[in-house]
Amino acid sequence: MTNTMTTELKVDGMTCGHCVKAVEKALKGVTGVHDVQVDLAAGKATVHGDADAGAMISAVAGEGYAAQVANG
Repeated sequence: MTNTMTTELKVDGMTCGHCVKAVEKALKGVTGVHDVQVDLAAGKATVHGDADAGAMISAVAGEGYAAQVANG
């Protein structure tokens, strides 16, 4: 049985669909991430999986965006 968590990240700096794709791709490359939904209008990414939050934030930062765990 897989214990899948949901982590919501607040992502700053996204302005267009290209930004969304870049953030999605970065997050999907993190070990433990199973699925990602990025909401441009809300400036957030919802990540399903058991990935380390620090690794996800670093991956997003590597694409040039600031991220932090929402409500965390």
